[in-house]
Amino acid sequence: MSHQLPDVQASQPDVTVGLSQVGVTGVEKLVKIARDGKRPLVLMAEFEVFVDLPGGRKGIDMSRNMQVIDEVLESAVSEPAYRVEDMCGDAAERLLAKHDYTTTAEVSMTAELVVREDTPASGLSTQSTAQIIASATATDEGTREEIGAEVVGMTVCPCSQGMSASRARDVLQDLSVDDDTIEEFLDKVPQPGHSQRGHATLTVETQGSPEVDLMELIDIARDSMSARIYNLAKRPDEDHMTYHAHANAKFVEDCVRSMAELSVDALSHLGDDAVVHMKQSNDESIHQHNAHAEREVTLEQLRDELDA
Repeated sequence: MSHQLPDVQASQPDVTVGLSQVGVTGVEKLVKIARDGKRPLVLMAEFEVFVDLPGGRKGIDMSRNMQVIDEVLESAVSEPAYRVEDMCGDAAERLLAKHDYTTTAEVSMTAELVVREDTPASGLSTQSTAQIIASATATDEGTREEIGAEVVGMTVCPCSQGMSASRARDVLQDLSVDDDTIEEFLDKVPQPGHSQRGHATLTVETQGSPEVDLMELIDIARDSMSARIYNLAKRPDEDHMTYHAHANAKFVEDCVRSMAELSVDALSHLGDDAVVHMKQSNDESIHQHNAHAEREVTLEQLRDELDA
């Protein structure tokens, strides 16, 4: 006796609610970033791909569309790209063209970038890493692309440092040191404050390709914190990082404000509708919680605020 499988598609009720995002995550691909006169950078990138789903469809036919998604990504990464955000834009536009029922296609990518540099005091060669963040959203009205990075640095709490300076001032006064000498000493020798590892994220989004230098965005994010940190650190480097971090104590909110100020200067060539996303998260050293500050704003509004 034969058994006929039920028509699952027909047995389900009519769908009236659409979905803004349906897709796949965790798709890994090798990506080559071309560089003039240099060997291309090879990245192991992880992609997320989404399309919107209208109310008249029950799903995106996941197994069938996985092949389409894989073919699109393979085609997009088959040749070296000069900008990873353009590669995401190309993939998003191809997905939009291949899915006649969708009005929006989104492709995002993350990858670890290794950068060679010298330690700040001993001048030894070392490497640092940054997490590249790239994405694109394609619609019938055009494609918006985003590029940026997340980096790691060091911050020092100004409040904690202020309490240490107050204690040092009291001790020096008890030792009969005159006030002018005390203030000069405290100005030249930053007092201790609790420090933490900070994670700064900076991205820029525009219509079409953002004409920005990824390495410049990485530098802005690293310099927005109290001090840069390095993978290799001899004693002179440790002293350099510790001193400069304590001489430049910042709250988590201050790091975002620094990113804003540095971004306005570096992105002066971009239009007012460019969107800047700034985020700072600190792994607190003396608390069981972490600190977080974030701002997403157009360059027009940011320029107006800083000009006021």
